[in-house]
Amino acid sequence: MELICRVVHFAVSTYYAVKKRIVSAPARVLRDAELIPLIRAAWEDSRRLYGARKIWKQLRRQGVTVARCTVERLMRAEGITGVVAKRVRPRTTVPGDPASRPRDLVERDFRAPAPNQLWVTDIERREALRNRAGVRDHRRHAVAAA
Repeated sequence: MELICRVVHFAVSTYYAVKKRIVSAPARVLRDAELIPLIRAAWEDSRRLYGARKIWKQLRRQGVTVARCTVERLMRAEGITGVVAKRVRPRTTVPGDPASRPRDLVERDFRAPAPNQLWVTDIERREALRNRAGVRDHRRHAVAAA
């Protein structure tokens, strides 16, 4: 075997590693194969309601030692999910019929005419000019008045 590996520029250790992998499956694959039916049975017993955390707890009650992340990974791989509660929010606005809305008579176009253009606007607030603001130091003495 060493002679053949030397001719094809192949490491002998790589040949034996591949040969060993073909003969025996990895321990994780074997463990996953025995856990998947248990997970599916626990999920079916819960009427397909339980998620990964409850399935994990159910398996622990049955005496099966398994990590929660393993249950999550296998359930994800098998497409098994628990029931997820929807968040129901009250509907506060109902859009009207688009046909009943008024047309845009001004024909506004908010697209920039060219790339990398900056649009700037100046909004004047007269209320801010009327209000006086004072600057004080940490001892509450007036330093400056605007």
